[in-house]
Amino acid sequence: MSKSEAPLHPLLREHLAELRLTQIAEIYVEVLDEAARKNASALDVLATLVAAEITARRERALQRRIAAARLPPRKTLEAYDFSFPKRLPKQKLLRLFDCEFVAQRQSAVLLGPTGVGKTHLLTALGYTACERGLSVRFTRVVDMLNTLTTAQLNGTLPKVLKTYTQPALLLLDELGYLPIDKRGADLMFQVVAARYESGSIVITTNRAFRDWGKTFDVDNALATAMIDRLMHHGEVVLIQGDSYRLKDKPSE
Repeated sequence: MSKSEAPLHPLLREHLAELRLTQIAEIYVEVLDEAARKNASALDVLATLVAAEITARRERALQRRIAAARLPPRKTLEAYDFSFPKRLPKQKLLRLFDCEFVAQRQSAVLLGPTGVGKTHLLTALGYTACERGLSVRFTRVVDMLNTLTTAQLNGTLPKVLKTYTQPALLLLDELGYLPIDKRGADLMFQVVAARYESGSIVITTNRAFRDWGKTFDVDNALATAMIDRLMHHGEVVLIQGDSYRLKDKPSE
């Protein structure tokens, strides 16, 4: 048995576990064997082991951020068909994906009809933000409001609100597809107001701003206040076109 194939010394194994150097403990045999074949120095071995540990830790941290974000199955910006929408401000959209707006605590609204890929883009943005080390939370508006309503009835609203106010980036999907009652409208405003100038929001919606009052239980004052906070440090990305899902359907 070669030295590199020998079992890891119990004391060293204990120290590696205490320091949580799990990747080093897993690959040290392979690295030492490769070093012996190449006659590499001890410094080269150390550099290889440390680099592998850092890479593994970064990957684990990324997977934790993705899990905490509760993102849908992965979508990518590269997979989005920019040629399909009739109108889309591509450069404005691409600027969102550098995630600088998150550092500046700005917001955005992706506005367009059903089927133009708003959820695809929102999901892709979520994965990109996670890869850039940002904390993210993705949710449909209706799911968030149902969760907050239950928390309010149970007396746990302040705690549950933090789920949506603490991440650096909150992604809210499908605003306007279902009507929102007075309680839900008030809860939505609490989230937007709490994140104003302290955290970024990106919302997808099929409703123009002039129709938000109808969405929020015919409360134009609340809708105006919400839009004011979102747009003070935000912008609209208007996407126009037909539904991508129906592109292969024969016309009547």
